[in-house]
Amino acid sequence: SSSAASDVYKGQLLLGIFIVAMFRPGVWPVVVSVALTHWLSTARIVRAEVLSLRSRPYVDAAVSGGASRWRVTVRHLLPAVLPQAALAAVLMVPHAMWHESALSFLGLGLPTHTASLGTLIQSARGSLLAGQWWPTLFPGLFLIVPTLAIAGLAGAWRERINPRHRSELML
Repeated sequence: SSSAASDVYKGQLLLGIFIVAMFRPGVWPVVVSVALTHWLSTARIVRAEVLSLRSRPYVDAAVSGGASRWRVTVRHLLPAVLPQAALAAVLMVPHAMWHESALSFLGLGLPTHTASLGTLIQSARGSLLAGQWWPTLFPGLFLIVPTLAIAGLAGAWRERINPRHRSELML
């Protein structure tokens, strides 16, 4: 549900704030923060797909035929899981962009002299409060447009991977 997704994002952001606050602002703390807070959802998708595939008849037939675990994994499970894992990773890109922007907006992400959409929006915040919306337009668009583009491409990719499931990501 949307509320659950919102709660997950809040938890990831709070954990990201905690991780970044332990270090001085820089690229590596942000990268570590994004990596540590975003791998779990991809891992859940991969795990669910593996559990689903393990119960398929062709996997049972391979095991009954004497195939080792390694062979079943490499020949049957890995090729079926990789597209789903890649799709999940691609969908994490806009989420990671928003995460980094939020951390930088709060002053915890990249240093202020480093280019970041969050720091650009933070520096334009005073203009926005004064009624000048245009300084925030381009940083905002550079967050929104890639998010929508990646969501649309991922929806098309998902349709190609599994055409039986209609994509909720199609715009």
